[in-house]
Amino acid sequence: MGDPSVALPGGADPAARTRELRRAHAAFTRDGRVEEPVRAVIARSWRRCARARLSPECAPRVELAEAELRSYREEHPLARVMPLFRDLVGAFAAHGAHLLAVCDARGSLLWVEGEPGTLRRAEGLGFVPGARWAESAMGTNAPGTAVATGEPVQVFGAEHFSRRVHLWTCAAAPVRDPRTGRLLGAVDITGGDGLAHPHSLGFVQAVARAAEAQLTLLEPDPPAARDTLTALGQDEALLVTAGRTLRLGRRHSEIMALLAHHPEGLSGEELAIALYEDESVSPVTLRAEISRLRALLGPSAPLSRPYRTAGPLDADFTALTRQLAAGAVSAALHHYPGPLLPASIAPGIVRLRRRIEDQARAAVIARADAGLLTDWVCGPWGADDPEAWRALAAALPPERRPAALARVRALDRELGVRPDPDPDPGGRRRATYPQPARS
Repeated sequence: MGDPSVALPGGADPAARTRELRRAHAAFTRDGRVEEPVRAVIARSWRRCARARLSPECAPRVELAEAELRSYREEHPLARVMPLFRDLVGAFAAHGAHLLAVCDARGSLLWVEGEPGTLRRAEGLGFVPGARWAESAMGTNAPGTAVATGEPVQVFGAEHFSRRVHLWTCAAAPVRDPRTGRLLGAVDITGGDGLAHPHSLGFVQAVARAAEAQLTLLEPDPPAARDTLTALGQDEALLVTAGRTLRLGRRHSEIMALLAHHPEGLSGEELAIALYEDESVSPVTLRAEISRLRALLGPSAPLSRPYRTAGPLDADFTALTRQLAAGAVSAALHHYPGPLLPASIAPGIVRLRRRIEDQARAAVIARADAGLLTDWVCGPWGADDPEAWRALAAALPPERRPAALARVRALDRELGVRPDPDPDPGGRRRATYPQPARS
């Protein structure tokens, strides 16, 4: 059959391949059987779609409104290589009536550009900037599957899980931060059967590698103007200062997080109350911790009277709360790996952690977006949250609600909540759920 990484091996008849794939797609959606000539990469993707209870009739949802999308795109790292994408892909796309698309690491489309007639057809399909084409939302498709697997992929016709995309072919490759290896998103070419050629996949891979090389040239070193603190989702914070990356111990992580949250500074008494459960802890204990922190950080160490950071300190949790306050929920949740210093029991950190998590949770539930809610309940911080699960059930199409409602009922039993006799997630909820337990 030729190279299994490409959709249409050399010499294959596109019309015959289309008929075979449609039969195979029908067999899989009917009884879960994978038949020839379905490639292994597509079969694995279809099975992930089945486990996620996706319907083959699924349709995309626009989750980034115009103002939020504009702000998010301006700040996204791939904005810096869009001129390169247009130079390399633009003429190719225009000549073949194809589209250039770029998505973020969650599968949300940021840019969709190309031949006007093809753009109009894509708009009718929902393939537009701001729409979420993650594999978990739209099934097998090149940009969504590329970011789901971290590998380049080509998807031809009925290899798409959603039937509405069976007339399209696409090829996409992931793009990573060349310094950290973090997935930034994917570059995609979408169009008709002409893209099924093996060269299309190689071309889009070359474009992605060129983008990574360009990112290296644009920012060869980490920016050193401001110190940064990363404390979400990890017990020991990372501090980037003076060109160094330091992993702080737990107590030092707590001190720096509290000072980042209070740039105006804290007195010794205020900092001690925020750090220690035992109010009788001697001031000498705090001064000893600060002394050890100063020995570690040198010129970047906190100043005294009041205790404060030596210079501007950007923290990931303050950026998150700013985005949430501005209504940029999707952008904020993209950078939310988990609660602030989750193992900390310092009173000030516990209060701040709860405030941040409550703000994020309320924003996700209020947005009522199935993709955001799915990401939330799939995280350890949302797995036992019945209100979030019920909101997810309400946001899903009817055929995908049973699993979410089953989870709601299971949590009701665990929490001793009387079952709601009306299981309709669109109706008013009769039970009042306690907040999820937090450490």
